[in-house]
Amino acid sequence: MTDVVRTQIPARLDRLPWSRWHWRIVIGLGTVWILDGLEVTIVGNMASRLAEQGSGIHISAAQVTTWAAALYVAGACCGALFFGHLTDRFGRKRLFMITLAVYLSATALTALSWTAWFFFLCRFLTGLGIGGEYAAINSAIDELIPARARGRIDLIINGSFWIGAAVGALASIVLLNTALFATDLGWRLAFGIGVVLGLVILLVRRQVPESPRWLLTHGRAKEAERLVDSIEHEVSEETGHDLEPVRDELAVQQRGVIGFTTIARTVLRDYPRRGLLGLALFIGQAFLYNSVTFGYAVILTTFFKTPTGDTGYYFVVIAIGNFLGPLLLGRYFDTVGRKPLIAGTYILSGLLLFGTAALFQNGILTAATMTACWTVVLFFASAGASAAYLTVSEIFPLETRALCIALFYAVGTALGGITGPLLFNGLVSSGKPADTTLAFCIGAGLMCAAGLVEAAIGVRAERRSLEDLAAPLSAVPASASGVEA
Repeated sequence: MTDVVRTQIPARLDRLPWSRWHWRIVIGLGTVWILDGLEVTIVGNMASRLAEQGSGIHISAAQVTTWAAALYVAGACCGALFFGHLTDRFGRKRLFMITLAVYLSATALTALSWTAWFFFLCRFLTGLGIGGEYAAINSAIDELIPARARGRIDLIINGSFWIGAAVGALASIVLLNTALFATDLGWRLAFGIGVVLGLVILLVRRQVPESPRWLLTHGRAKEAERLVDSIEHEVSEETGHDLEPVRDELAVQQRGVIGFTTIARTVLRDYPRRGLLGLALFIGQAFLYNSVTFGYAVILTTFFKTPTGDTGYYFVVIAIGNFLGPLLLGRYFDTVGRKPLIAGTYILSGLLLFGTAALFQNGILTAATMTACWTVVLFFASAGASAAYLTVSEIFPLETRALCIALFYAVGTALGGITGPLLFNGLVSSGKPADTTLAFCIGAGLMCAAGLVEAAIGVRAERRSLEDLAAPLSAVPASASGVEA
């Protein structure tokens, strides 16, 4: 008979005071979103440069914005699903090291591209690494961060995508300046930024441990106990305080790999409402961001005659608003609560976007005031979108966490990154204000609808342990016979 062990590991991790150890976790794991923001923005801003004579690569601007972009999205979806399953099976640490290595290798090779097919291949592989990172990192962060701070930390980390976007926009302005860098050099150096940043993250990440929660439910309870002992000792020394005793106890059945069929059956049978909630939140934010927002440069150049070289400045302003939303509102997701804050940010951003659409349709806005409106919209939308990742990473059982994150990320990214642009780019590029207004209204409507779904069936997850929100598949009644780990 398989051993049943009683443990206090989850409660011991949740009661830890914030320390330098936690900051190392945040820096080592959370900075991947900066890389994603950097990648998306740099490629979007360099499309015209890559197509120029003398760029060193035979490719058109249309190929960069269509095929290359679609393959990056496809790679991210495939990477999330493939590496997400492996993360649940083989552990968080092993996979968040592998996926970062995939990203670094692919980005470095992208800088060496000489023809379209090689550039496409590298973009797919880069997306593969980034998608895998989302699954491995979100699950590891939630399992290592105390429950009382999980919301704000997750939101800030996910919102840091926009730090990368701002850096990418500013770097593109400099690196694509032919007075400073040759036509065939600047865009290659732009990809080098991601490589350098990724190598720094890799060095820090080596110090991040495996998730004790994952070890506990995969037949390695004694190793998990030793690891938590060392974490407690380190945190106690850093803070100079003795740790409070804990009483909550969890009983788990020691088992090895849990099959995909078991995972899928459990999620579909036991958590269908939570599945619907995750889909609504991801689809709403994915359409808004991947469809409307990332086409903002086209809106500026088409309707406000903004010079192509100046669109990056407007994007930096929007990126700042996107990051400030999770940064300033994040703590309220842990105090006021997930449900009212997620519903509120989704619905409010949708209503504000409806208002922006009305102003645009009536010809009231300029490039500057349009950017101001979008910045306000995205201040709230970004907090809600970051909370979508938080939601799916905490409301499903531990053994399914990475795969659930991957599934919702893949579905949302596929819809927003493929279906969305096919619909919205045609509307925005038509040059007719009414078509762009319709695009805005579709995005706004989906955000409001997702907010209403959250209001109806959202989960009050604030300050609750992950095991309280969804018992691990390995959990057994506390009264079951067993020994302490």
